[in-house]
Amino acid sequence: MKLALIGIGQAGGKVVDEFLTYDARTGADVVHGAIAVNTAKADLQGLDQLSEDRRILIGQSRVKGHGVGADNELGAEIAEEDIDEIQGALDSVPVHEIDAFLVIAGLGGGTGSGGAPVIAKNLKRIYTEPVYGLGILPGSDEGGIYTLNAARSLKTFVDEVDNLMLFDNDAWRTSGESVGEGFDAINEELVQRFGVLFSAGEVAEGSDVAESVVDSSEIINTLKGGGISSLGYADVAVDEPERKGLLSRLRDNADAGIDSTEATNRITSLVRKATLGRLTLPCEVNGTERALLIVAGPSEYLNRKGIEHGRKWLEEQTGSMEVRGGDYPRRGEGTVAALVLLGGVTNVPRVKELQQVAIEAQENIGEITDESRDRFSDLMNSDGELESLF
Repeated sequence: MKLALIGIGQAGGKVVDEFLTYDARTGADVVHGAIAVNTAKADLQGLDQLSEDRRILIGQSRVKGHGVGADNELGAEIAEEDIDEIQGALDSVPVHEIDAFLVIAGLGGGTGSGGAPVIAKNLKRIYTEPVYGLGILPGSDEGGIYTLNAARSLKTFVDEVDNLMLFDNDAWRTSGESVGEGFDAINEELVQRFGVLFSAGEVAEGSDVAESVVDSSEIINTLKGGGISSLGYADVAVDEPERKGLLSRLRDNADAGIDSTEATNRITSLVRKATLGRLTLPCEVNGTERALLIVAGPSEYLNRKGIEHGRKWLEEQTGSMEVRGGDYPRRGEGTVAALVLLGGVTNVPRVKELQQVAIEAQENIGEITDESRDRFSDLMNSDGELESLF
């Protein structure tokens, strides 16, 4: 699947950078155009993979390159004001070569959470290609203002994209890490998962061809209908057999020492682990509208029976009749992996919790503001004995 990536805000820019690193390492060739947009000059300077002309600084007349300070209303205003500058940077993207746009942002800050829905709305207005969002939820320990930002941004963003894929920082934090190490590790996990999803079906010259190809249309159909999606992933290390000629690969894999029953059991186990393990957005699987299963690895290990068993099990778990599945032969990773895309999830405790905490935070902010105003008025009250200068 060929994508044009738009990262907005600090988190969005870093994820775009990580996607470019993934593309270079794996040869996936997913990214066919990328820009990073920010109101903070320092954040743009911290990117490694994007060239200078792909880093777009907006809001210079308003915030002088210093960011919006977690004010996502200001972030939205600036994105709206400078949308022509953002669009100008996208004009060089070969739109005729891409399958979709992907707008990436952290939803807790100011620039990303405010600007992402604005950019998505503009893309939907101009282009016929699908516009997807990839939103990163803040950790619950990041404070009330970030939770409030995320809840408001989520409510807006999901209405402006064809589907919003979410990644919850809370589910991926590891204790003992520094802030930088933690976010770098999370970005790697995020891109590994979405990289496999979007690169499935790509066939490089001389590579193995899938028995059941998963192409961009399968992904698009799984994401159609809007709503929120989550992604599950599980892998296990295997010994990659030496690559043989075409006739040898068509023969039974027994010569390679790969037991068919073992291969089937490995795949079905990975599908269960990917679905019931740590999802990008923790949610109840039952009630999922659509799902897609991709099994990736050396072709010798991609057992058709295992993939079919995994797909049927996924149908039972989700209750959906729209469960697609296929294989993605790839070498060089030394793993067999199962990836499960859950499209249109509806039972998401984390989103409900986020909304409730945000409502409480909004009420508290209002009360604190009123109290502060009253206290300041009392502080400056001189009972009419002092006059101001003007």
